[in-house]
Amino acid sequence: MLRLRTGLEILTIMATMMLVAAPALAQAHVGVRAGASADPNQFFFGAHIETKEIAPHVTFRPNVEIGFGDDMTALSANFEVVYSIPLKRQPWRVYVGGGPAANFYFFNDGSGNGDDTDFGGGINFVGGLQHRGGFFTEIKFGVIDSPDFKFTVGYAFR
Repeated sequence: MLRLRTGLEILTIMATMMLVAAPALAQAHVGVRAGASADPNQFFFGAHIETKEIAPHVTFRPNVEIGFGDDMTALSANFEVVYSIPLKRQPWRVYVGGGPAANFYFFNDGSGNGDDTDFGGGINFVGGLQHRGGFFTEIKFGVIDSPDFKFTVGYAFR
């Protein structure tokens, strides 16, 4: 893990990552999300952007989540691509996908020297169900330094 020293460095990195998605904002939908994760065991909330299709049924869906619990705060930037499968004559669609993640962990190291911060990269695999009205639910499996499992509910504004 790469050790970061200040919150300013982390905010700078996060702002840079979100600016990468900025050109797609004019053609994107914004959404909010919340849920729970395992390893670390946390509750989290966040937001996402979903672009117009970049290929048939494929969209870019970067999201940022902040989690609390398990004696730490986690900040994740996830750069996911999803493939949508419309269900015939239904207002629902199934989606699957994944992508890389940047994960920042803020915790007390127990040494009496104050808080500690770590960074780890990861890969996420995601699957979900979304209503055309905006409500969605998804599960996410992470490897390397991403949370092992996340359950999310949210709303995408159209």
